[in-house]
Amino acid sequence: MLIIGEKINSTRERVRKMIEDRDSKSIQELASHQINAGAQVLDVNSSAANGNKEENMKWLVKTVQEVTSSPLCIDSANPLEIKKGIETYKEISGKALINSITGEKERIERLLPTIKKYQCRVVALTMDERGIPDSSQTRIDIAHKLIRVLTDSGILLSDIYIDPLVVPIGTNDKNGVIVLDTIRGIKEAFPEVKTVIGLSNISYGLPERRLLNCVFMVLAMSFGLDAAIIDPTDKRMMALIKTARTLLGQDSYCAEYIKAYREGKITFCSK
Repeated sequence: MLIIGEKINSTRERVRKMIEDRDSKSIQELASHQINAGAQVLDVNSSAANGNKEENMKWLVKTVQEVTSSPLCIDSANPLEIKKGIETYKEISGKALINSITGEKERIERLLPTIKKYQCRVVALTMDERGIPDSSQTRIDIAHKLIRVLTDSGILLSDIYIDPLVVPIGTNDKNGVIVLDTIRGIKEAFPEVKTVIGLSNISYGLPERRLLNCVFMVLAMSFGLDAAIIDPTDKRMMALIKTARTLLGQDSYCAEYIKAYREGKITFCSK
Protein backbone atom coordinates (compact mmCIF):
# COMPACT_ATOMS: atom_id res chain seq x y z
CA MET A 1 0.00 0.00 0.00
CA LEU A 2 1.54 3.27 -1.15
CA ILE A 3 0.89 6.04 1.37
CA ILE A 4 0.72 9.51 -0.20
CA GLY A 5 0.82 12.28 2.38
CA GLU A 6 -1.98 14.77 1.77
CA LYS A 7 -1.09 17.70 4.03
CA ILE A 8 0.98 20.00 1.76
CA ASN A 9 -2.09 21.25 -0.04
CA SER A 10 -2.89 24.93 -0.50
CA THR A 11 -6.62 24.34 -0.11
CA ARG A 12 -5.70 24.24 3.58
CA GLU A 13 -5.61 27.86 4.69
CA ARG A 14 -2.51 27.39 6.82
CA VAL A 15 -0.57 25.85 3.94
CA ARG A 16 -1.78 28.48 1.49
CA LYS A 17 -0.34 31.18 3.75
CA MET A 18 2.95 29.28 4.09
CA ILE A 19 3.31 29.27 0.31
CA GLU A 20 2.37 32.91 -0.11
CA ASP A 21 4.79 33.93 2.68
CA ARG A 22 7.53 31.62 1.33
CA ASP A 23 7.70 30.03 4.79
CA SER A 24 10.23 27.32 3.94
CA LYS A 25 10.72 26.16 7.50
CA SER A 26 7.03 25.41 8.10
CA ILE A 27 6.61 23.62 4.76
CA GLN A 28 9.70 21.51 5.41
CA GLU A 29 8.53 20.61 8.90
CA LEU A 30 5.21 19.49 7.43
CA ALA A 31 7.04 17.38 4.86
CA SER A 32 9.38 15.78 7.39
CA HIS A 33 6.55 15.08 9.85
CA GLN A 34 4.62 13.13 7.20
CA ILE A 35 7.64 11.13 6.06
CA ASN A 36 8.49 10.26 9.67
CA ALA A 37 4.88 9.11 10.17
CA GLY A 38 5.08 6.68 7.24
CA ALA A 39 4.31 8.58 4.02
CA GLN A 40 6.24 7.21 1.03
CA VAL A 41 5.22 9.97 -1.38
CA LEU A 42 4.25 13.58 -0.63
CA ASP A 43 1.45 15.33 -2.47
CA VAL A 44 2.31 18.98 -3.24
CA ASN A 45 -0.40 21.37 -4.37
CA SER A 46 0.07 25.16 -4.56
CA SER A 47 -2.90 26.01 -6.80
CA ALA A 48 -4.98 27.90 -4.24
CA ALA A 49 -2.15 30.26 -3.25
CA ASN A 50 -2.15 33.80 -4.61
CA GLY A 51 0.60 35.00 -6.93
CA ASN A 52 2.28 33.43 -9.95
CA LYS A 53 0.92 29.88 -10.02
CA GLU A 54 3.85 28.30 -11.83
CA GLU A 55 6.44 30.02 -9.63
CA ASN A 56 4.54 28.90 -6.54
CA MET A 57 4.75 25.29 -7.69
CA LYS A 58 8.44 25.63 -8.55
CA TRP A 59 9.18 27.05 -5.10
CA LEU A 60 7.12 24.39 -3.35
CA VAL A 61 8.80 21.47 -5.13
CA LYS A 62 12.30 22.85 -4.50
CA THR A 63 11.50 23.59 -0.85
CA VAL A 64 10.17 20.10 -0.11
CA GLN A 65 13.01 18.35 -1.95
CA GLU A 66 15.56 20.16 0.21
CA VAL A 67 14.52 18.00 3.19
CA THR A 68 13.44 14.68 1.66
CA SER A 69 14.49 12.35 -1.10
CA SER A 70 11.03 10.77 -1.19
CA PRO A 71 9.11 11.08 -4.47
CA LEU A 72 6.55 13.85 -4.90
CA CYS A 73 3.04 13.85 -6.30
CA ILE A 74 2.72 17.02 -8.39
CA ASP A 75 -0.92 17.92 -7.87
CA SER A 76 -2.83 20.54 -9.86
CA ALA A 77 -5.78 21.00 -12.18
CA ASN A 78 -3.57 23.33 -14.24
CA PRO A 79 -1.32 21.53 -16.78
CA LEU A 80 1.12 24.48 -16.78
CA GLU A 81 1.61 24.16 -13.02
CA ILE A 82 2.19 20.43 -13.40
CA LYS A 83 4.70 21.08 -16.18
CA LYS A 84 6.62 23.53 -14.00
CA GLY A 85 6.57 21.11 -11.08
CA ILE A 86 7.89 18.23 -13.19
CA GLU A 87 10.58 20.44 -14.73
CA THR A 88 11.71 21.44 -11.23
CA TYR A 89 11.53 17.95 -9.71
CA LYS A 90 14.81 16.12 -9.12
CA GLU A 91 14.47 12.36 -9.47
CA ILE A 92 16.43 11.30 -6.39
CA SER A 93 14.81 8.04 -5.32
CA GLY A 94 11.88 7.57 -7.65
CA LYS A 95 9.72 8.97 -10.42
CA ALA A 96 7.38 11.85 -9.72
CA LEU A 97 3.65 11.19 -9.79
CA ILE A 98 1.48 13.56 -11.83
CA ASN A 99 -1.96 14.22 -10.37
CA SER A 100 -3.80 14.18 -12.68
CA ILE A 101 -5.02 13.44 -16.19
CA THR A 102 -8.69 12.78 -17.03
CA GLY A 103 -10.64 11.43 -19.96
CA GLU A 104 -11.40 14.97 -21.13
CA LYS A 105 -10.00 15.55 -24.63
CA GLU A 106 -8.63 19.03 -23.88
CA ARG A 107 -6.87 17.91 -20.71
CA ILE A 108 -5.30 14.92 -22.46
CA GLU A 109 -4.01 17.18 -25.25
CA ARG A 110 -2.56 19.74 -22.82
CA LEU A 111 -0.93 17.29 -20.40
CA LEU A 112 0.19 14.42 -22.62
CA PRO A 113 3.31 16.18 -24.00
CA THR A 114 4.67 16.58 -20.45
CA ILE A 115 3.85 12.97 -19.61
CA LYS A 116 5.56 11.72 -22.78
CA LYS A 117 8.67 13.84 -22.21
CA TYR A 118 9.26 12.93 -18.57
CA GLN A 119 7.83 9.36 -18.55
CA CYS A 120 6.62 9.84 -14.98
CA ARG A 121 3.97 8.02 -13.00
CA VAL A 122 0.45 9.28 -13.62
CA VAL A 123 -2.83 9.47 -11.69
CA ALA A 124 -5.74 9.09 -14.13
CA LEU A 125 -9.22 10.13 -13.00
CA THR A 126 -12.23 8.17 -14.23
CA MET A 127 -14.15 11.18 -15.53
CA ASP A 128 -14.54 12.90 -18.88
CA GLU A 129 -16.56 15.69 -20.51
CA ARG A 130 -19.72 14.19 -19.00
CA GLY A 131 -18.38 14.64 -15.47
CA ILE A 132 -18.10 11.87 -12.88
CA PRO A 133 -20.14 8.86 -14.05
CA ASP A 134 -22.73 7.38 -11.71
CA SER A 135 -21.90 3.79 -12.64
CA SER A 136 -18.83 1.66 -12.08
CA GLN A 137 -18.90 0.31 -15.65
CA THR A 138 -18.67 3.77 -17.20
CA ARG A 139 -15.75 4.62 -14.90
CA ILE A 140 -14.05 1.36 -15.92
CA ASP A 141 -14.60 2.22 -19.60
CA ILE A 142 -12.94 5.62 -19.09
CA ALA A 143 -10.06 3.90 -17.28
CA HIS A 144 -9.56 1.58 -20.28
CA LYS A 145 -9.40 4.60 -22.59
CA LEU A 146 -6.86 6.39 -20.40
CA ILE A 147 -4.72 3.27 -20.05
CA ARG A 148 -4.57 3.00 -23.87
CA VAL A 149 -3.65 6.69 -24.23
CA LEU A 150 -0.91 6.44 -21.60
CA THR A 151 0.61 3.15 -22.75
CA ASP A 152 0.63 4.45 -26.35
CA SER A 153 2.77 7.31 -24.97
CA GLY A 154 5.26 4.88 -23.46
CA ILE A 155 4.00 4.88 -19.87
CA LEU A 156 4.37 1.50 -18.17
CA LEU A 157 1.20 -0.17 -16.89
CA SER A 158 2.79 -0.25 -13.43
CA ASP A 159 3.23 3.55 -13.52
CA ILE A 160 -0.49 4.20 -14.10
CA TYR A 161 -2.64 4.94 -11.04
CA ILE A 162 -6.37 4.88 -11.78
CA ASP A 163 -8.47 6.98 -9.42
CA PRO A 164 -12.08 5.68 -9.33
CA LEU A 165 -13.14 8.99 -7.74
CA VAL A 166 -14.52 8.78 -4.23
CA VAL A 167 -17.68 10.87 -3.88
CA PRO A 168 -19.39 11.57 -0.52
CA ILE A 169 -21.56 8.68 0.59
CA GLY A 170 -23.96 11.24 2.04
CA THR A 171 -25.07 12.28 -1.46
CA ASN A 172 -25.82 8.75 -2.72
CA ASP A 173 -25.80 5.59 -0.64
CA LYS A 174 -24.27 3.66 -3.58
CA ASN A 175 -21.20 5.89 -3.96
CA GLY A 176 -19.01 3.61 -1.88
CA VAL A 177 -20.06 0.48 -3.76
CA ILE A 178 -19.46 2.17 -7.12
CA VAL A 179 -15.85 2.91 -6.14
CA LEU A 180 -15.25 -0.61 -4.83
CA ASP A 181 -16.69 -2.20 -7.97
CA THR A 182 -14.57 0.11 -10.13
CA ILE A 183 -11.40 -0.89 -8.29
CA ARG A 184 -12.21 -4.57 -8.70
CA GLY A 185 -13.03 -4.19 -12.40
CA ILE A 186 -9.79 -2.36 -13.15
CA LYS A 187 -7.62 -4.85 -11.25
CA GLU A 188 -9.30 -7.79 -12.98
CA ALA A 189 -8.66 -6.31 -16.44
CA PHE A 190 -5.22 -4.82 -15.76
CA PRO A 191 -3.50 -6.47 -12.76
CA GLU A 192 -0.33 -4.38 -13.26
CA VAL A 193 -2.19 -1.07 -13.19
CA LYS A 194 -2.39 0.60 -9.78
CA THR A 195 -5.48 2.08 -8.14
CA VAL A 196 -5.49 5.13 -5.86
CA ILE A 197 -8.11 7.10 -3.95
CA GLY A 198 -8.45 10.37 -2.11
CA LEU A 199 -9.96 8.70 0.92
CA SER A 200 -11.53 11.47 3.00
CA ASN A 201 -14.12 12.46 0.37
CA ILE A 202 -16.22 9.44 1.32
CA SER A 203 -17.19 10.88 4.70
CA TYR A 204 -17.72 14.54 3.77
CA GLY A 205 -20.69 16.08 5.58
CA LEU A 206 -21.24 13.17 7.97
CA PRO A 207 -20.48 12.72 11.69
CA GLU A 208 -17.62 10.50 12.92
CA ARG A 209 -15.72 10.98 9.66
CA ARG A 210 -12.65 9.09 10.88
CA LEU A 211 -14.74 5.97 11.48
CA LEU A 212 -16.15 6.05 7.94
CA ASN A 213 -12.72 6.72 6.47
CA CYS A 214 -11.10 3.84 8.34
CA VAL A 215 -13.75 1.28 7.42
CA PHE A 216 -13.80 2.37 3.79
CA MET A 217 -10.02 2.12 3.56
CA VAL A 218 -10.06 -1.50 4.72
CA LEU A 219 -12.90 -2.34 2.33
CA ALA A 220 -11.08 -0.71 -0.59
CA MET A 221 -7.89 -2.62 0.21
CA SER A 222 -9.83 -5.88 0.10
CA PHE A 223 -11.01 -4.97 -3.43
CA GLY A 224 -7.45 -4.32 -4.65
CA LEU A 225 -6.58 -0.74 -3.71
CA ASP A 226 -2.86 -0.02 -4.15
CA ALA A 227 -2.44 3.56 -2.90
CA ALA A 228 -4.23 6.27 -0.95
CA ILE A 229 -3.85 9.99 -0.41
CA ILE A 230 -4.29 10.28 3.35
CA ASP A 231 -3.01 11.90 6.53
CA PRO A 232 -0.13 9.62 7.56
CA THR A 233 -0.04 11.16 11.02
CA ASP A 234 -3.39 9.49 11.79
CA LYS A 235 -2.02 6.63 13.91
CA ARG A 236 -5.25 4.65 13.95
CA MET A 237 -5.54 4.74 10.16
CA MET A 238 -1.92 3.69 9.72
CA ALA A 239 -2.39 0.83 12.21
CA LEU A 240 -5.48 -0.37 10.35
CA ILE A 241 -3.64 -0.31 7.02
CA LYS A 242 -0.78 -2.40 8.41
CA THR A 243 -3.25 -4.82 9.96
CA ALA A 244 -5.34 -5.11 6.78
CA ARG A 245 -2.22 -5.86 4.72
CA THR A 246 -1.42 -8.72 7.08
CA LEU A 247 -4.93 -10.16 6.89
CA LEU A 248 -4.94 -9.85 3.08
CA GLY A 249 -1.83 -11.97 2.76
CA GLN A 250 0.47 -9.08 1.86
CA ASP A 251 2.78 -9.43 4.88
CA SER A 252 4.95 -12.53 4.80
CA TYR A 253 4.82 -14.34 8.15
CA CYS A 254 3.26 -11.19 9.67
CA ALA A 255 6.76 -9.70 9.83
CA GLU A 256 5.72 -6.11 9.18
CA TYR A 257 2.84 -6.35 11.65
CA ILE A 258 5.11 -7.71 14.40
CA LYS A 259 7.75 -5.08 13.68
CA ALA A 260 5.17 -2.30 13.83
CA TYR A 261 3.80 -3.68 17.10
CA ARG A 262 7.26 -3.73 18.67
CA GLU A 263 7.72 -0.11 17.57
CA GLY A 264 4.45 0.87 19.26
CA LYS A 265 2.64 1.56 15.99
CA ILE A 266 -0.11 -1.05 16.36
CA THR A 267 -2.49 0.27 18.98
CA PHE A 268 -6.14 0.25 17.98
CA CYS A 269 -7.11 2.92 20.50
CA SER A 270 -4.38 5.38 19.41
CA LYS A 271 -5.61 8.85 18.53
